[in-house]
Amino acid sequence: MTPKKDGRIRSPVEFLLSTQAEFADVSAETIRRAALFDDRLEDVLSVEVGETPSEVVYSENKLELRRYESVTDTRHDVPILVVYALINQPYILDLQPDRSVIRRFLEAGHDVYLIDWNEPSRLDRRLGIQDYVDRYIDNCVDFVREASDQESINVLGYCMGGTLSAIYAARYPEKVNAMALLATGLYFDDTGGILELWGDENHYDPRALTQTYGNVPGEFLDVGFALMNPVTNYVSKYVRLFERVENEDFVRNFARMETWLSESIDVAGDVYAEFLEEIYQKNSLYKNELVVDGERVDVRNIEMPLLQIVGEYDHLVPPEASKPFNDVVGSDEVTTIEYPTGHVGLAMSTNAHRDVWPEVAEWFLDQSKQPGLAEVIAEGVEQALGVDIETDVTVGDVDEIEISVADEQDDTARAVIRQDVQSIRAFLEDTLDSDIEIEVGTSGTTVAVETDDGVEVEFVETVGEATRAEIEEAIEDTDIAATYDLEHVDGIGPTYAGRLREAGIESVGELAVSDPSTVRESAQTTINLARKLIDRARALLDAHEAVETPSQD
Repeated sequence: MTPKKDGRIRSPVEFLLSTQAEFADVSAETIRRAALFDDRLEDVLSVEVGETPSEVVYSENKLELRRYESVTDTRHDVPILVVYALINQPYILDLQPDRSVIRRFLEAGHDVYLIDWNEPSRLDRRLGIQDYVDRYIDNCVDFVREASDQESINVLGYCMGGTLSAIYAARYPEKVNAMALLATGLYFDDTGGILELWGDENHYDPRALTQTYGNVPGEFLDVGFALMNPVTNYVSKYVRLFERVENEDFVRNFARMETWLSESIDVAGDVYAEFLEEIYQKNSLYKNELVVDGERVDVRNIEMPLLQIVGEYDHLVPPEASKPFNDVVGSDEVTTIEYPTGHVGLAMSTNAHRDVWPEVAEWFLDQSKQPGLAEVIAEGVEQALGVDIETDVTVGDVDEIEISVADEQDDTARAVIRQDVQSIRAFLEDTLDSDIEIEVGTSGTTVAVETDDGVEVEFVETVGEATRAEIEEAIEDTDIAATYDLEHVDGIGPTYAGRLREAGIESVGELAVSDPSTVRESAQTTINLARKLIDRARALLDAHEAVETPSQD
């Protein structure tokens, strides 16, 4: 007898009938889902990957260096070169627009290049670590350096490409401004997971494979990776697909991933064997014993800022196979982002794109930019008044910046404003109830802050001639702004000008940094006209054009 939910004991007949009914329901649901497969098959066959526009700007042998089309009005000066792994296709970093590492960088204003290795031929079987580091990567770095007019550039290495990037940075540190390593194997001493166990020299000789095949077949690698988690890779994921076949987005995402997994590429024989022998079996890179072209690869030369991005549940490259490397490099600026996802999830999961990649984009910018006007003013004001000022360029549009100010009482003011001197100074002056003056010298910038309590003067050192030129130009723009009256803005006559001045908006510069709601209330007009007046004020300051004939409202 079988108990029912109400506690009553069911008879054998009741149990049989209920079981048959449940089986019929399941069968009907299964048949209904199966009928959808033909339609979903069309979705699977039509999916597209790697859609972000790019062009090949350099090629060598099979290698193609791609530069991605900007999606912002301006690009940051120091570009990012992505060094992809030698295994699989690189579009896992550009799987679809909302899950694209490449697009996250582009949206943050970065100039992005990527090395697409493509598949080696049989003639490439003798390519080793030296060929990839000293020849291919170095030639690409030199191309990007010349194209961007930068002495050093940023590098992001993924998986095996990250290991090659670390070797490159140790051999050519003067060419690398900052380096991020994504899911990168760097330390193997009983911490590297299943791959380290399978690749142990007591069990596996990589030369036996390369002597048989020449290059290592991509299919061989695919099966090996899949067998690390066979239930998930051969059973569970297809069960989930069947259960969610009605969800078109899920099916298309599933198809994109399966497309990537199925398009494996071969790996050149010698680099595969050297990688297994030196990096996995001997742990030579971590031990500072790796030799390339007769020279020891000294990881203490990695003195540039280093960021490690690791997956907490990565079974291919566990965090323990990455993080110990931080202790042997020469850099004093080492950051680790450990996120609760797996190896591939770091590159394409929705949560990673929400939480991880904006932070990585900001990190690269922090390591790349010379201190600009916002930082100079902020530092001078911080020193003068004892307040805390933070800036964030990832908020708002590419020409905007978020500034937050916290005083001694920890009261915080925050705003997203244009990234120019008028906006920055006006916000800080209004927030701190002070007047700010800036004077540029040959070795630094003087920031004078005048409040009711007097004048505080601070000297802020700047870096390089480019920064001084930027500040001088910004101050010049401010002086020009002061020469304009509100009536110089097309659409503002005496009436609107009088209303704005009464509300405290007394100059074109102040109008340019005001928000539409304030202008609407002050001028007693519509929100659309308020936006137009602000845009016209900004255009006037940007263009430095002659004064136009004022119009009447």
